[in-house]
This record gives sequence, C-alpha cells and structure tokens, in this order.
Amino acid sequence: MKQRFNNIGPGTLVAAAFIGPGTVTVCTLAGIQFGFTLLWAMALSIIATIVLQEMAARLGLVSGMGLAENIRKEIRHPFAKGLAILLMLSAILLGNAAYEAGNISGGVLGLQTIFEHSMLSFAGVEINLLSLGIGALAFLLLYIGNYKIIERSLIALVLLMSISFVITAVLTFPDVFEILQGVFVPKVPEEGWLTIIALVGTTVVPYNLFLHASLVKEKWNGVGELAAARKDLYISILLGGLVSMAIIISAAAIQQSEVSNASDLAKSLAPLFGSFATYFLSIGLFAAGITSAITAPLAAAYVVKGCFGWQNGLRSSKFRAVWMSVLGLGILFSSLGIKPIEIIQFAQVANGILLPVIAIFLLWVVNRNSVMGINRNTVIQNILGVLIVLTSILLGLKSLAKVFEII
Repeated sequence: MKQRFNNIGPGTLVAAAFIGPGTVTVCTLAGIQFGFTLLWAMALSIIATIVLQEMAARLGLVSGMGLAENIRKEIRHPFAKGLAILLMLSAILLGNAAYEAGNISGGVLGLQTIFEHSMLSFAGVEINLLSLGIGALAFLLLYIGNYKIIERSLIALVLLMSISFVITAVLTFPDVFEILQGVFVPKVPEEGWLTIIALVGTTVVPYNLFLHASLVKEKWNGVGELAAARKDLYISILLGGLVSMAIIISAAAIQQSEVSNASDLAKSLAPLFGSFATYFLSIGLFAAGITSAITAPLAAAYVVKGCFGWQNGLRSSKFRAVWMSVLGLGILFSSLGIKPIEIIQFAQVANGILLPVIAIFLLWVVNRNSVMGINRNTVIQNILGVLIVLTSILLGLKSLAKVFEII
C-alpha cells in the first residue's frame, strides 16, 4: 500500500487542476439543463485529456525538459521563437491570474454554505475572510517549495473532493440505465452545443500540458519510468472524469431552473436529500477551489521558468515571485469581491487561442526525432492528436466568438 501511494504522482495534480470551480459550475449547469444527456461529452473530454497529457508526460521524461523549454529550444527562427514565448507568457500569466480569482472564490462558495458569516468591514471596505484563509493555505503550501509536500497535500484534497462528489451523486439515487445511456449514446440537445464546448474546454486545460511535462521530472528519473508515469496519468484522469460525471449526476436530480452555480446546487440538495448531501458537496467544492488555486500559480511559474531558461527550482526567488504574483491577484480580486470583467474576457480570448496553438506545438515537438527519438508519436497517437487539434481550433473559434458576441 505504501509503495502504491508513493507511485501516485503528477497525474493527480493534473486532475486537481482541471476540476476547479469552473468545471464544477459547468457540470452543474449541464446536469440541471440536460440531465444525463451530455455525459458522453465529458467521457470524450477525458479521452482527449489522457491523449494530450500522455504526450506531455512522455516529452518531459524523454527530454528532461518541460514543454516551454522544448518549444524555446526547437524553434530556431528568432521572430517565431519570440512570438511563441510572448504568446505563452501573456496567455498563461494573465489568464491564470484571472482564473485564480475564480478558483479562490469557488473554494469560498463551498465554505460559505457552511460558514455563512465571513465578511469583515475594514475602513469602509468589506473583506472576505474565507478568501484570505484559502489564499494563505495555498501560499503556505507553495512557499514550502517541497514537491512531495505539495503533491501529497493535493492528493489528500483530490481524494476528499472525489469522495465528496461521488457520495453526493450516490445520495441522489440516479437511474443507472439512464447514466449508461448518457455515456455511450451521444445526443446533442437543442441549444446544447455551447454546453458541450464548455465541458470539453474546462477539462482539456492548456496550462496542464506545461505543468505535467515539468512535474514528471520532479517525480521520476528518465524514460525508464514511463510506464509508471502512464499508469499514474490514466488512474488520475479517469478519477477526475468520474468526479466530473458525479457532479453532472448530482445536478440532474434537481428539478428546478434557478440553480446557477454549484453553491446553489448544494443548497438545493438540502430539502431533497438532507443536510449531509449539502455538506458533502460543499466540502467537494472547497477542495476543488483550493487544489486549482495551488496548481494555477504553480503552472504559471513553470511556464515562465521554461520561457526564460531559469535553472533554479521551486524555492528560487524568481520562481516564487511569479506564483506569488498570480496568487496575490487572485486573493485581491476574490477577497474584495472585485469582478475583473476585462481581465476575465482577455483570459477567455487567451484560452481560446492558447489551446489549439499549444496542442499544435505539443504535437510538433513529440514528433521530432531530435527530441523524442524512438519515443516519438505512433501513427495512432498522431491521428488522435490531429483530431484533438482540429476540435481545439473549433473550440477556440467558438470561445472567441462568444467573447465578441458574434454568436
């Protein structure tokens, strides 16, 4: 058992990163609006995530470098290299800073269901103490700078989150046949396309590709441990998919339309299934918020490290300065209740552009013989990768269109 626990690695952090408050909210709305109908979209999202994250993990183990380092090294043309670095830095740094506020706010929503009075007035300004508390916990874990401590803390939180959401789903006594039908029989309900896009977009997370390629080096040594890295990835992502599906199943039990986020879902479950369901879902939402609040700044710091070729690790002052900036902005916006609309809009644009571009970069790098050697992509992996890239381009265009109100 101890050996199995020790083999748990970066895959859990990837699952922790994509199951954030955004995922919880999107899955909640999908369940409320369409019941079990869109479970197939989540299943396909999980498959796409596994395919791309496996490439990222293999790249990190074979090359000994993260995705950003490999992109910087392999692009020889100065202008193209500068453009790629600028795109990665702007999208990841500003995008993650904007989403960090949502991560912390999501954790707060979970706790507020249990602790209703958390606002403190100071000099005419209302400050949310729960935001400060969650931010302080994330700061402490990141500042320690010990990968094993961060990893095991997130593993514990992911397990807590998983158990909470799965138990909540079980408490709703869902129809197993309808669940299986939703998973294996694809249907696109009227006005369901945007929800499908949201489900895929919130699961296949661009910054996770950077995070995974960098973290495998912290856990394992070289391509000889690729089998262990793959096993860790498959188990963790499938567990994450189970959690996302459990949220959809929980929400499908609510027969009302005024539920707009996961906090409302927690409150709506109370009269139907008792306070236990409310507490389980609230704790799960808190865990989802805090895990994403840790991984988003960490991913941003790894991207900057790779773009500039920094050699120092988690405890270096430069590395800490990056994640502190991202975390600090998230705490500020969340604790003061500021809604950074323009920044969030930029983050949506950046995410829409970043996903297909980074997927193309990743597919290109893992096919280079100079980088991967005999471990480069197989024909099947390339076919799946191209399909995912084409889908991500469609998602990017839809995301941009939504921001600029074209649709």
